[in-house]
Amino acid sequence: MPRFSVIVPAYKVQAYLPACLESVLSQSYEDLELIAVDDRSPDACGELIDEYAARDPRVKAVHQARNTGLGPARNAGTAEASGDYLLFLDGDDTLTPHALRAIADRLKETGEPDVLVHDHALAHWSDGTVRDAFAGQLTEQGPAPFRLEDRPGLLRVPPVAWNKAYRREFVEREGFAFPPGHHTDLPWTYPVLMAAESIATLDRVCVHHRKRRGGESLGAGDHFDVFGQYDRVFAYVDPRPELAQWRPVLFRRMVDHLSAVFTDRESLPRGSRHAFLRRARDHYRAHRTPGHPVPARSRLRHAVIRLGLYRTQRLAELARRSGRGTTRPLVRLATALHTAALRLHYRVQLRLPLRADRAVFAAYGGRGHGCNPGALEEAFRTFAPHIRTAWIARPEYHHTIPTATRRLRPGTAAYWTALARSTYLVNNTDFDRRLVKRPGQVLVQTQHGTPLKHMGLDLRERPAAAGDLDFDAMLRGVDQWDYLLSPNRHTTLTWERVYPGRYTTLPYGSPRNDVFQRATSADVRRLRESLGIPAGSVAILYAPTYRDYRRTQRTTLDLDRLLRRLGPRFVVLARAHHRHGGPLVSDATGRVIDVTDHPSVESLCLASDALVTDYSSLMFDYAGLDRPIVIHADDHEAYEAARGTYFDLRSFAPGAIARSEDELIDIFATGHWRGSRSTQLRSAFRERFCPYDDGRAAERVVRHVVLGERESPPVIPPADRHPVPSAAAALDRVPQASVDGPATDTPVAETR
Repeated sequence: MPRFSVIVPAYKVQAYLPACLESVLSQSYEDLELIAVDDRSPDACGELIDEYAARDPRVKAVHQARNTGLGPARNAGTAEASGDYLLFLDGDDTLTPHALRAIADRLKETGEPDVLVHDHALAHWSDGTVRDAFAGQLTEQGPAPFRLEDRPGLLRVPPVAWNKAYRREFVEREGFAFPPGHHTDLPWTYPVLMAAESIATLDRVCVHHRKRRGGESLGAGDHFDVFGQYDRVFAYVDPRPELAQWRPVLFRRMVDHLSAVFTDRESLPRGSRHAFLRRARDHYRAHRTPGHPVPARSRLRHAVIRLGLYRTQRLAELARRSGRGTTRPLVRLATALHTAALRLHYRVQLRLPLRADRAVFAAYGGRGHGCNPGALEEAFRTFAPHIRTAWIARPEYHHTIPTATRRLRPGTAAYWTALARSTYLVNNTDFDRRLVKRPGQVLVQTQHGTPLKHMGLDLRERPAAAGDLDFDAMLRGVDQWDYLLSPNRHTTLTWERVYPGRYTTLPYGSPRNDVFQRATSADVRRLRESLGIPAGSVAILYAPTYRDYRRTQRTTLDLDRLLRRLGPRFVVLARAHHRHGGPLVSDATGRVIDVTDHPSVESLCLASDALVTDYSSLMFDYAGLDRPIVIHADDHEAYEAARGTYFDLRSFAPGAIARSEDELIDIFATGHWRGSRSTQLRSAFRERFCPYDDGRAAERVVRHVVLGERESPPVIPPADRHPVPSAAAALDRVPQASVDGPATDTPVAETR
């Protein structure tokens, strides 16, 4: 029994059929059967199918006695199928290289779901390909498999048969079959998705769907067929009360579909549009289902269908066509005028005196209050209270800004005024590249961590990591810096080489880490309660970094399996990198807390009992807390090749190192994560990378930059610092051997 049965109906596609069949038979995943159905095609399709069947035993040739249409031809192929999963291709479609292997891997990874939805691209006759507009619905982030109610957005993905893989037993058990007609995919796709007990997605283009020149030649009857197909969809839903929640959604999908057919002047033959609209109005009334709000942008379309407003639609089309020549230029003109007005405003502000009592801060290109600039903003208000501070952030992050700090939105007149007239400018990335640095302005570049991965000019040799980085623009930004913060000697030497400039380096520590030395046990308890960490639990902060060599950032670490193996005492705080773009992992155990959107990573560090990371600079900050750190580096060679690191963590680690998921489980299960050897490694790591992080880094910066003091407060040596202990360390005084088995002082990574 093969893994896949690929079913290809063929009718008048002789010019494209060989490419379709070759795309299947040349797949790197060979466990398949190809069932090619000649739907009594008048051209050479039948002969081509027989030729392929004669030379490749995986090909089954099926010849219809008469032309039955796409749906019945697919049913004929399904009847011959013996594979675990069914896939359908049109005779002029093609599978992309390695598509079946990607599908097979995702099916195995997600536990053999009933349906796997993958992506496709439209292959236009001019050779261009365009990915589907709703590809975002196919993200692999989050739990998988799932049911439709968990991801209702899948109903927005084109309702076609060839962008999915179907478990054959599921199809046979539910009795699914394609009806005759042109829009045969509709009463197949919607019922399949609603009935599936398990669904998964694959964020990969697996099919190129051909759009031939001139499109498909359809008569009025072909398009009027859509009404009967939607009748079949609702006939499936109506007798099943458990599917009632989908009726309003399907109704809206139907109206949008009917409107799209009606408004596309190339779809309906001349003279049939009025009759189509009458039928659409009747269907609207027959299937109308309250309960699903219509967006404002769709209300006119729905009104046209609901009331059969043929003349209104004609007038709207005429207005839209006539407006195309004037609306867009007017919008462009208005935008240009607004931009010119802001530029003029900025130039005027640049001629006005600087305000010595103003400072403006930003972090991560407009995100919320935090990181080193956030700690410095607080220090400005504490040690230089005569300075009025402002924070630049996009509106969705304004809630993170302290009430005593002015809020600025990027691109506004107030934003440009602040950049033009504030004496102090503080950021952990570059400000707007249109910034004109004035004499007398002081720009403090804080950066955001100790560099492990290659940065700055070193990325010239790493094109995969550099992406579209403009090195000339980067150096122009460096030329505006007056001060650059550094937490250790390694960082100072690296920054001055990869960001060459005339700035002054301030080796005062990382201001964002000051809180680690000031926090109390009461702060830790409060933070853990706010995050929902059960009392007595060991909280692992899992914070992987960004992978430049991956298109998707799905983690390879199965946190659910990790927690099942470690037992109920452990929980995980999962935090994705800010460039990740979504939640990090699923939560099948109920003990994975997604903290990706938490505004303060420092608070997460305080709330946790240990850190698991890979190549993230967070390890250098966390070392200042003197809590266990475990490195999970299962892709060291790939990461090193794509991004590169300044030193090998394996030779100078902050704690135990796991090269696989099983090793990571072993490190925690045996207690190596907090054994004496891990403590020794962390101590040496902290001495090297946290020499100044004694809780007064921000104060030193403000005293030097703002108050002009050249004598910094003395640095407390690492051995004399006493950061607040973790909750587990404070409460758990039982020897680890009695809890997790025999303890040893040597990390797993050191004995392998």
